[in-house]
Amino acid sequence: MAAVNLSVSTVKPLGDRVFVKVSESEEKTAGGILLPDTAKEKPQVGEIAQVGPGKRNDDGTRQTPEVSVGDRVLYSKYAGTDIKLGADEYVLLSEKDILAIVG
Repeated sequence: MAAVNLSVSTVKPLGDRVFVKVSESEEKTAGGILLPDTAKEKPQVGEIAQVGPGKRNDDGTRQTPEVSVGDRVLYSKYAGTDIKLGADEYVLLSEKDILAIVG
């Protein structure tokens, strides 16, 4: 089987899916205690890296996505598919799993 090189620029989400770069999780608690990797919670904030063309309506037209590349978003904790490209972590999720745009 041939090897495929994936990068953010080669991944194009389909439909209403978005490709989100996961933000780094906190390494310290508020009290200053360092957390090991196994104790860290999965982050729920990330930056949109790629956006699909949008969901198809019943009449065949596309509904434009509400988010765009570069937006920082808050998404559901267990939503999407985790993907690792190089040292960076991404999550591929549906637009409906995005809870808010973080300003």
